[in-house]
Amino acid sequence: MNWLKLTLLPPIGAGLIRLLGRAIRIRTEGAEVVDRLYRQGERVIIAFWHGRQLMMPLAYRGSQAHILISQHRDGELIHRIVARFGFQAVRGSTTRGGVEALRQLIRLGRSGVDLVVTPDGPKGPRQAAQPGVVQLAKATGLPILPLTFSCSKKKSSRVGIASWSPIRPAEGSSSGERRSGWHLMRRRPSRKPSVVSWRTP
Repeated sequence: MNWLKLTLLPPIGAGLIRLLGRAIRIRTEGAEVVDRLYRQGERVIIAFWHGRQLMMPLAYRGSQAHILISQHRDGELIHRIVARFGFQAVRGSTTRGGVEALRQLIRLGRSGVDLVVTPDGPKGPRQAAQPGVVQLAKATGLPILPLTFSCSKKKSSRVGIASWSPIRPAEGSSSGERRSGWHLMRRRPSRKPSVVSWRTP
């Protein structure tokens, strides 16, 4: 049964995410901050809350990213879904395999790829960042780009807004004075705006 779930659900899940992305209109604000980092050859650490991950595969603007995913069986399902969007996985969490996963992320970050993490983790506390993401930034020198997504049901002519906003770099980071955030709000007629956003923690 588990094999069947892991075989059937990933293509269905990825298809639903793509369908949702085509069904709503998105406006992006401040993406020039992120695009400038990429033009300068920078790599980044993307951080978003665990409960806001649905639209994240469509929000990525880079070319190669490794995402931290737990070793739990639900993590395997997420891994297989995001793999269909080109993401590589590093398996581990604060409760299982976290130390080795952090070491692997550091090696990857230093090698020149983007890293993706959920700093609050699957078991919480909810929307409370754990120190691992800061340790990762210090060890790699990469700027942290916080991202979030939310929805509402208020009537609006716009489906979504995405925006980036600059924030302070992690102390000890070798990336200088650059960290950025990306904020995306999605709005749908007869519903309140949905929002995906990178913000200062």
